[in-house]
Amino acid sequence: MDRRGATLLMALTLMLASSPVVADDLTGHDRFLCSIGDVTMCNMDWECETASPSQFNIPDFIVFDLDAGLLKTTEASHENRQTPILRVAREDGLIVLQGLEMGRAFSFNIDEVTGVLTAASARPGVFFGGFGVCTPLPAKNE
Repeated sequence: MDRRGATLLMALTLMLASSPVVADDLTGHDRFLCSIGDVTMCNMDWECETASPSQFNIPDFIVFDLDAGLLKTTEASHENRQTPILRVAREDGLIVLQGLEMGRAFSFNIDEVTGVLTAASARPGVFFGGFGVCTPLPAKNE
């Protein structure tokens, strides 16, 4: 295995070695709150770093609003950030979301029954990956 392969394997192992996650069933919900644990960032030289989301300017909590087609920060974060979701698909128990903003492509794969989230984002020369958990939010009219 070459250096790049070994570094990638080590990064994936570190991401998978985090403590077990507990999340909620998202079946039938179009609004949910997710939190991502540690994030791993790797550059083109296969130098990788794992840190808390805030160290990479990633919010602690993200509101997923599928009806509005948006990812948003929570009101308590005082950041007022939002990003459009370009594609939403529900298939075989998965919720798959994809988007592109400011040269960054992102993809979220969420297990609908367990609420476990797998996230990836890429921009030229750098990619990020992480795992998280989600819980349903009340519909806007509730």
